[in-house]
Amino acid sequence: MENTTVEEMIRKAKKNLNELSVNDVENILNSNNANIIDLRDTSELIENGIIPGSYHASRGHLEFFADPKCEYYKDFFNKEKDIILYCHSGARSALASKTLKDMGYNKVSHMKGGFKEWMKKIGIIDDYK
Repeated sequence: MENTTVEEMIRKAKKNLNELSVNDVENILNSNNANIIDLRDTSELIENGIIPGSYHASRGHLEFFADPKCEYYKDFFNKEKDIILYCHSGARSALASKTLKDMGYNKVSHMKGGFKEWMKKIGIIDDYK
């Protein structure tokens, strides 16, 4: 059996994945029906800022924060709301979207192109505190 590459994992994760453009996400920013979650590491947020209104859950903590039965659960992982994930370029958010679907989240999307694309086309950020 051959080993799977990260590129193959990302490609598989993107199958049946709802990808939103940065413009779509900008239009959703003030929605009460969606939670936008930044998966980048804290150092990335400190250095580059965060999309306004986003929650932070670094990719390494995702499963712990998203499991309601875990002591580290964060209530912004609300299965009743649309969950929109983003990272720097879209790879981690694609993988994380698949993980959330495997955990029973049905309303999961990710922002195509990630924060890099957001900065190129929208550019509105808040400082991370």
